[in-house]
Amino acid sequence: MTTVSEKANFTFSPEEVARFERDGYIGPVKVFEPEEMTRRWNTIRRQLLDRSLAIYPDSNGKANISNYDRHLDIDLLAEHIMRPEIVDRVASLIGPNLLCWRSEFFPKYQGDEGTDWHQAATFAHATGKPQIIWPSDEGRPAFIGTITVWTAFTHSTEQNGCLQLMPGTHTSMNYDESKGMDYDADAINQREKDGIKRGFFGYDYRSLQKDPNWKPDESQAYPMVLKPGEAVIFWSNTMHASLPHTGSKTDYRMGFAARYVPTQVQVYPGTENLTEYGDGINLEKYGAVLASGVDEYGHNRMARTSQRGYEFVPRQVPSHPAAG
Repeated sequence: MTTVSEKANFTFSPEEVARFERDGYIGPVKVFEPEEMTRRWNTIRRQLLDRSLAIYPDSNGKANISNYDRHLDIDLLAEHIMRPEIVDRVASLIGPNLLCWRSEFFPKYQGDEGTDWHQAATFAHATGKPQIIWPSDEGRPAFIGTITVWTAFTHSTEQNGCLQLMPGTHTSMNYDESKGMDYDADAINQREKDGIKRGFFGYDYRSLQKDPNWKPDESQAYPMVLKPGEAVIFWSNTMHASLPHTGSKTDYRMGFAARYVPTQVQVYPGTENLTEYGDGINLEKYGAVLASGVDEYGHNRMARTSQRGYEFVPRQVPSHPAAG
């Protein structure tokens, strides 16, 4: 049976694309109704405990990295990354041939620090080694980043640590990811930066600044408050952060990020193992997912189905609507 979602065209209008190109992000956009999102999350959070088919079984299960790519063993997440409400919109921003190369969870609980201001172009920040590489631009390395679709699985408010973004900051990099960072688990929840408790999951993102004396202009920050089922779509090299959780114990925040690149981008080139956030994973069972269109390059390892047999059928993205 074909659902309304499968029939619909969620492609951004030319005006929305122009706004995204100006600001580096767009949102909120609706992926699910709040009630449906809550039902789905109640099921997903129980399934997360079963790591029997998780593709990174040797992870310690505690660090962020342990729940990378759970769309490859949890079918509701496999469906999520292929949703037309997401794929159509991303394709209208970077083209019809899309890979979903990573998904990850971003929880925040009472007392948790905010996340440092940061940009990610190659995702080399933890190790200094690029995790994604775009084709070179006239012989020069390209540092473009990835499209991140950050969906709120719960309410995301200023009190429980919503995302913050700085519009128009995606056109230049303030950080040098090739430096790499030193991990210190004891630093988590222990640092204040300009009066705000912030960190980067055991790292200090300030260590990557090109200018050590530069500071982000907090006055330019926009708090992205989201209802369950709403998402914000942004370039990963847009300056973004999150607020600390100052709310109640029951009002935790859960975000789920799916990351997309065109098929010409190389994912994990020459990499078999990944170490970051105090943990490590082996990429033997990893595969990027063709979310829409076709892959004419063939230079990435691919997952055609999830570990439970969910078939990833690429979306054939509708043509872009004409400007009105």
